[in-house]
Amino acid sequence: MTTIKEQAAVSRLLSFLQEWDSAGKAARNQILSHFIETNQGKTGPELEQEFSQGASLFLVRLTSYLRITYMTGWGLQKLLKSIGIFLSAVSCNRYLVEFLEVGGVLTLLEILGLEKIKERDKKESIKLLRVVANCGRKYKELICESYGVRSIAEFFAKSKTEETQEEVQLLLDSLIHGNPKYHGQVYKGLIALLPCASPKAQQLALQTLQVAQSIVGTTHPSIVDCVLKVLGTMHLEVQYEAIELIKDLVNYDVRLPLLKGLVALLTPPTKETSKLQPKILTESAVRQLTAHLPVFLQQAAAAKTIGILARGDLLVAEEMLHLRVVHGLMAAMGNADHSNSQRLASLTLQFFVQMFAVVERHVRRSMGNELFQLFRRHGEDLYLKIDNIQTDILASNEVNVAAELDICDITSSSFIHVCGPDDENEMAYVTCSQKEDAEAQE
Repeated sequence: MTTIKEQAAVSRLLSFLQEWDSAGKAARNQILSHFIETNQGKTGPELEQEFSQGASLFLVRLTSYLRITYMTGWGLQKLLKSIGIFLSAVSCNRYLVEFLEVGGVLTLLEILGLEKIKERDKKESIKLLRVVANCGRKYKELICESYGVRSIAEFFAKSKTEETQEEVQLLLDSLIHGNPKYHGQVYKGLIALLPCASPKAQQLALQTLQVAQSIVGTTHPSIVDCVLKVLGTMHLEVQYEAIELIKDLVNYDVRLPLLKGLVALLTPPTKETSKLQPKILTESAVRQLTAHLPVFLQQAAAAKTIGILARGDLLVAEEMLHLRVVHGLMAAMGNADHSNSQRLASLTLQFFVQMFAVVERHVRRSMGNELFQLFRRHGEDLYLKIDNIQTDILASNEVNVAAELDICDITSSSFIHVCGPDDENEMAYVTCSQKEDAEAQE
């Protein structure tokens, strides 16, 4: 026998459900607003108590209403928030199972691809997908098996607000963790995001890729070209994340193609730069625009990245010497159309000169004593002090340290360790034998 109190609670529940069933759009919108206000953050048992052990009856109405109306987008944000109260309720996995049984994940993913749906509504869909993903491995696999990674990545690339993009990043981060069956799929999806037009999306994708790379443990060949192209960005925060990823990638099997790619960026193909010359001669405004030409931005970023890698690992520096990095750095120093390339290449070349006597000898011979002394004294602002003839000397250099390295194995030479006065960790290495130094003086 039920008590009078229990009968009254059941009566209130039935009355509430009848009110929902008979209500129109506006009335249902008000019901949802009141539900969100009074039930946000409640646990499963608390929701059951609120609905007299019949909370699932209201949830099934919400999911049915979602399937009927989601294509129109009307009142979608509140409807998704209301469903989210059930899915995120502590100590009640039953609601999640009920939502998935009626195709809830597929509906949420379809919302992301609808053009007429507002971004704020799609953000709520992302939040619900993250709630589902955080419930465990099998739910992450369900999202991935529903072609979720593609839908999420496409929405990520098109989204406009940073808040939405950060929500998507959290979802992708959740899908990459504890999902060994499909973490490779998420990894590839993140790589596919790198060419997108949104700088914030690029930045967040690069951050997540650094995490994903350590989890997946292997690399995809396309990552090299994609990350090198990102170096052409004008946004320093994106460039920073790209360099951080490159620092990780040199420890994987793409090390050689990555280093080759960086060195190649120092000397852009002639066809990429020559097309500017006629306009430069006739339009002064175009000269200012060359500072933002992607190929020059890549050149400057490559010079910066090479310096960071060389300072971090001597073996990497030696490998790049075999790839003719010195020639590339000097050519970048001769790029009169982009002062940042000149500055960063000069700083990086100074480090190589300090590290290896063989580099110093070749650079001195190519530059000539006067230019070389100017370079040693004014590395960072050398581009302000050189004339057109000296610029041409740098741009047309034929330095080939690699040829001499085949004769002299620098890894077997003696190293002299010098600590700078301002930084105990800063090191300079002087290499090659005394015999070679004597030959250079002759």
